[in-house]
Amino acid sequence: MKKLLLIGIFLFSLTITAQKPCDYSVNVKDSIGTYKETKSVIVHEFVFGNTSKHVFFTLVLTDEIPSLTVTILQKSKDFLKINCLDKNSRIYLQLENNKVVTLIAAEQENCGTPVNDDLGFNNRILSGTFYFMKGTIDDLKTSPILSMRIKFSTESQDYIIKNLLLSEMDQKTYFPNSYFIDFLPCVID
Repeated sequence: MKKLLLIGIFLFSLTITAQKPCDYSVNVKDSIGTYKETKSVIVHEFVFGNTSKHVFFTLVLTDEIPSLTVTILQKSKDFLKINCLDKNSRIYLQLENNKVVTLIAAEQENCGTPVNDDLGFNNRILSGTFYFMKGTIDDLKTSPILSMRIKFSTESQDYIIKNLLLSEMDQKTYFPNSYFIDFLPCVID
């Protein structure tokens, strides 16, 4: 009985720590170079009444340089506050091992794209690319995320990163706090 219990615990721990299968939206290698892009994954969701905010992560590898694309989708019947990303924007990730990992914005000012729909909602899509600082990827490969702070051009916003997220948007289950543990191996060997 004891052996059976130990085998069960071992198999369960393998299931939890196993890397998720890599799912790419783009995976190209040719004479010009390499480009890999994982499919977007929801890492944060806030839904209250007629207002919602979804944060998506996508890992990208361009000629051996990894980056993180962050997309924020806001939707509301009310006025949407505009946040902009600029060259001074940062993402700070608080990890379970008490380290803070900083990612640096890649582009100039971007305030997103407004999109109106037929249902009377105001929508805004903001997307930005962030680069990993030297020496931080190993921490992300081994320690789950507790929280995230995005420094916009005028303010910062904090996000609690959940272990498990059942999305109201697409009814799928996500594991946001282990995002980098699960998906960094898809773009970095």
